[in-house]
Parts: sequence; structure tokens; C-alpha cells
Amino acid sequence: MFARRHPILFSLLVVYAIGAAVIISLAALFFLGKEDSAFEFGEKVGVVEIKGLIADSKPIVSQLKRFRKNKDIKAIVLRINSPGGGVGPSQEIYAEVKKTAGLKKVVASMGSIAASGGYYVAAAADHIMANPGTITGSIGVVMEFANIEELFKKIGISSVVIKSGDYKDTGSPLRKMTSEERLLLESFVGNVHQQFVTAVAEGRKVSEETIREIADGRILSGQQARKLGLLDSLGNMEDAIALAAELGGIKGEPTVVYAEKKRFSALEFILGSKLAGALDRIAGAALYSGYLYVPPGLGVDNG
Repeated sequence: MFARRHPILFSLLVVYAIGAAVIISLAALFFLGKEDSAFEFGEKVGVVEIKGLIADSKPIVSQLKRFRKNKDIKAIVLRINSPGGGVGPSQEIYAEVKKTAGLKKVVASMGSIAASGGYYVAAAADHIMANPGTITGSIGVVMEFANIEELFKKIGISSVVIKSGDYKDTGSPLRKMTSEERLLLESFVGNVHQQFVTAVAEGRKVSEETIREIADGRILSGQQARKLGLLDSLGNMEDAIALAAELGGIKGEPTVVYAEKKRFSALEFILGSKLAGALDRIAGAALYSGYLYVPPGLGVDNG
């Protein structure tokens, strides 16, 4: 009856009702669909994922800190699929994992690859688990410089450099490196390498001499690393979650809570995750003159 007498008003009410229903539904999906939602019940295992080149430590550090402070999170799984990255970011994540492990159990779960900087961040965990074929190890530091001086000469381009000190343009691609510069960089690499060895030795609770014997940059399979004491057990992601729950004192099936994922990347959507990842690696290599990294060709996966 109301609809017949007031058709316009009735139509507006229907539109408003539908709009309100849509808004409520979207809100529910947003809050209930979030992987770290507070609406999850039961004792929880938090999962923090490290994917691709380690170039920015802030998101991972923030996630670890949030899970560390959350009383409902009883243990944390650090899921790593990374060939390494910058020295500074790797060290910052290592320090945060170490800090977290002092309060809650942290299990590092290695996926297809967790090498160099990827292994660095895992070393601070209470327990390291990998698949038998996981690419890991590569404990070392590398610096790479291109020299295009001859190419510039052929096309008739010369450079002019004004610098404040003898070493300010060390590594310039426009000229050959001097012996003094090489010694300087070798000293730098040696110092960072020693920091890597010390961190792994502390994390694995073994002597630096033991780690130094295999800290020559070699890559290892998960099975080889297990025999050398670089990790504790072999298993997949589900095994790591089950172990974390056990170490965290969780009885029964744990609720698994993932840290908030990174924001949508238009670049990955347009180019695809593989190509976008390759571009990330190229950009990252340009950003870090000294880095902990496995060459891209070795960063294969089974997907």
C-alpha cells in the first residue's frame, strides 16, 4: 500500500537499504577477512613472511613488534623466501627476530630459498626448519662494479668528476679501480663478513671458527645445511606451524594469523610477479654497494 501511494519515496528507501547492506557487508569482509584480525579465536601462531629482496626492513620489523606485543600470539613462524639483500636491512630484521625470540618462540621456516641475507635473518630464530631442497647458506658478502670506460671511449664520451676526497668516487664505472681503492673495499667486505659470521655463531650457539669454515659463500641444500648444523630440522610450512604451536604451549589446533600483507602493486599486476621481482632485484642491487645476496639464477622455485 505504501509503495503504491509513495513510489518515489519507496524507491529511495529501497536504494538506501541496499546501500546500507553493501556497506555493512564490505565492512564485515574487511574486518573479518583481515588475516591478523582480532576476531580470530583461540591461542594463535603468528606468521611473518619475508619474500624477495630484503631492501626495506620496516614492514617486517613492524610485524614482528606487533606480534610480540600481542598476548594472544603464543609463537611466531618467520616464513622466508628470499635470496638475500642489503646488509643494513638484514641486520635490522636479525636484531628484531633476536629481540622477539627472547620473549616468544620463533621458528624460521625456509621455502624455496633462504640464502645469504635470507639465512642471516633466520639465524636469530629459536629453531630453523627447511625443506631438503631449500637453497640456503651462502654466508658471505659481495660487492660488484661494472666498468664501462672502454665503451665510453668508443662512442666518444668522457667524464668529469669533482670530488672532496680521494675515495669519494670509489667504484665509479667510468674508470679503473686503483689498488688502494680495492684494498679499502676488501677491508670493508671483510668487516661485514665478520659481522655475518659472528651473528650466525651467536644465533646457532656455536664457535665462530665452526661457522667460518663454511662461510665462504657456498650455497647448500636444506639437507646439507642440516648436516652442517646450520638448521635444526627438515619440514614444510605446516610442520613449522605445528612446532611453533608446541613450543608456544598451545594445546590442540592453533589459529594461524598472518601479518598484514603488503599493499597492492600495480607493477606486479601489469608485469606479473616474476618480472616485477626481477626488476626489484636489479633496483636493489643498484641501491646497495655491499649486499648479502644469491645471484638471481639460483633463486628458483618449484611454482
